[in-house]
Amino acid sequence: MKKLMLMVLVLVSAKGFGQNNPANESFAKKLMKKLEFGITAGGNYSNFSNAGFATDPLAGFHAGLTVSYKITDNFLISEEFLYSLQGAKVKDGQFAGQEIKLSYASVPILLKYRTNSGFYVEGGPQASFKVKEDVGGLTDAKFAKKIDFAVAGGLGYQSKMGLGIGARYVYGLQKVQERPSPVLGDFKNNSIQASIFYVF
Repeated sequence: MKKLMLMVLVLVSAKGFGQNNPANESFAKKLMKKLEFGITAGGNYSNFSNAGFATDPLAGFHAGLTVSYKITDNFLISEEFLYSLQGAKVKDGQFAGQEIKLSYASVPILLKYRTNSGFYVEGGPQASFKVKEDVGGLTDAKFAKKIDFAVAGGLGYQSKMGLGIGARYVYGLQKVQERPSPVLGDFKNNSIQASIFYVF
């Protein structure tokens, strides 16, 4: 969030500087025209892969801010700053029904190709920083690692007025748990996301 605020301040300063200095006005205007800011929110349907115990999917959510830089009219680099709740439910055994809830501050950086009609595909890496965890009601279990890396890919549609919808699959690249356990297995985060967004 601090990174986002710093970015916004720099852009606002650049815009003001360009307006007060005719020599720089064209640069500031070009920069602002290439940037798209937005908000996004939606649902998560997440689970663990490669777990040593049976799990069911967990319903969660995500919400946050987006900023995109237009490389060309159709190609963009999009960075998002999301709060995301994901995890899984224990399916069988003594702890059946127990929910493992992991909350992250996620930062996907995606290359996006958007057609002139508004349809798009996207893909790229994602880094997530653990904000909190709730493992069957325990919030200090130190169950999950502080950082989680993943790759994401998706598709969607953005209307001319800026309103859009999207779907994305996020595949975890590293094991979730902080402490190795042959019983639990080296499980990873996986999530399907459905979003609605608005670009200013």
